[in-house]
Amino acid sequence: MASSFQNSLAVLAKARFPILYVETFEERRALAAIRSTMEGGMLSMPRPIHTWSITTGFVDPEGRASPGTTDPLRALDAALRVDRAATFVFFDLHAHLGDGARPADPAIVRKLRELAADFQNGPLARTLIIVAPALRIPPELEKDVHILDFPLPDETAIRRILDNLIAANAGNSRLRIDLTEIDKDRLVRASLGLTETEAEGALALAMASDGVLSADDVNTVLQEKKQAVRKSGLLEYVDTNIDLTGVGGLDNLKRWLRRRDNSWLAEAAEYGIPAPRGVLITGVPGCGKSLTAKAVAASWRLPLLRMDIGKVFSGVVGSSESNLRTAIRSAEAAAPAVLWVDEIEKGFAGVSGTGDSGTASRVFGSFLTWMQEKTTPVFVIATSNNVQSLPPELLRKGRFDEIFFVDLPAPDERAQIWELHVRKHIHAAPRHAGFVFDDALRADLVLATEGFSGAEIEQAVIAGLFDAFSERREIRGGDLRLAVERSVPLSVTQAESLAGIRVWASERAVSASDSSAGPPLHSPGHPTTAPTGGAAPAARNEPAGRRVEF
Repeated sequence: MASSFQNSLAVLAKARFPILYVETFEERRALAAIRSTMEGGMLSMPRPIHTWSITTGFVDPEGRASPGTTDPLRALDAALRVDRAATFVFFDLHAHLGDGARPADPAIVRKLRELAADFQNGPLARTLIIVAPALRIPPELEKDVHILDFPLPDETAIRRILDNLIAANAGNSRLRIDLTEIDKDRLVRASLGLTETEAEGALALAMASDGVLSADDVNTVLQEKKQAVRKSGLLEYVDTNIDLTGVGGLDNLKRWLRRRDNSWLAEAAEYGIPAPRGVLITGVPGCGKSLTAKAVAASWRLPLLRMDIGKVFSGVVGSSESNLRTAIRSAEAAAPAVLWVDEIEKGFAGVSGTGDSGTASRVFGSFLTWMQEKTTPVFVIATSNNVQSLPPELLRKGRFDEIFFVDLPAPDERAQIWELHVRKHIHAAPRHAGFVFDDALRADLVLATEGFSGAEIEQAVIAGLFDAFSERREIRGGDLRLAVERSVPLSVTQAESLAGIRVWASERAVSASDSSAGPPLHSPGHPTTAPTGGAAPAARNEPAGRRVEF
């Protein structure tokens, strides 16, 4: 059965589109698909394949190379002289079409425009297909070139690679195959998003590493995905071992996330469930937004990719849009995966078409389109400290499944946070084996840290440890109390801005917490000074965000 790529190629060829551009690293697989389409009966009249590369020159369907055609201009002239229906596949032409650092070769551009006019309107059915690992289309050719997406190998192709590897090594006494059919499916799914070469290499590496191919080799395949992500240069592969149980509070958000675990599997599709798009988590700095992003990936056993919007934008005109496409392709190649867009407001706040030739607007539009129409299981977690500055188009339904607001932790949440950090920093250290975190101390610290964020509580624990270390002794409860007394939380220093965030969240977001009552904007020990021109922000008696239970 023909693939969607082959069907699209056949339709475009029938419609006499003169120049097609296929962006892919898989030259051999792309050529096989093109040959199957153009010579395999999908067209009423076959169009034999001519190829060109900078090393072999112009090669006809019988495999004969034309002398002196390693030069692209001469190769294009040779294509124009072919007097029958034909397909021309050029592999290295992108090197002459310019990039952000250098302009395109004007002679090549002119020749391509002449070729496009000839192929489109001439009596012969001819098509030029540029196959390249990078998309480079000079402005002069934008109306003559049609971009054709070439998909990565699907499950059937990966399964074929796996079966061929097993068959090829069946006689090796040093290799043991320990795979059930379910295990094979897991390996195949883990390999999705890799090219055929990458998938074959990952599976071969799994065989060679310990002489056993088993379900445990899924981790080896995922490490190869990590390599692919790193090569893009625009995404960071984040290693994390903390799951949702390591996040204090935020029970409403955690419950929502747990119910969507495994939603990208075939079993979920049987229930009519589409893969979740993602969430936007906003709120008070230091209250667990980034930690939640890391915990989701670990809990769902998916790779976590961090995208820095700042890296997408660059000083070269046109490269920002290309960078975004590259980042999205890398994320989709690693799918199923979690894509973490940290501090998204820094990239898209106040988007307009002024001051940067409209680059920010175009990048933003491309990102919105992808968020709306993506079909690959890439779960997007965007975090923001100042969601008020984000454009409203990003916040409407269809981009994110839900918007959650993370407020300062309520008393029960602070108790959980104290427990987590005492266990992480104090009980894990042999020097503090005698430290007792009893109910009385916990209650005292919970009361003393009203208005503190989770990050501020952790810093209080660390400050207490430094006090104990300076005297080379075991930590005491008094160290923690003193560290809290010395701290001035954000609820004091940024009381007015936090109040504004809460007003926004009360109408537009869902509360990440279950708590029915939460802390005020200031700690009792740190009275808030009224800002100039108005009264101090009122204390919060209810958590900001709509009370929706999951």
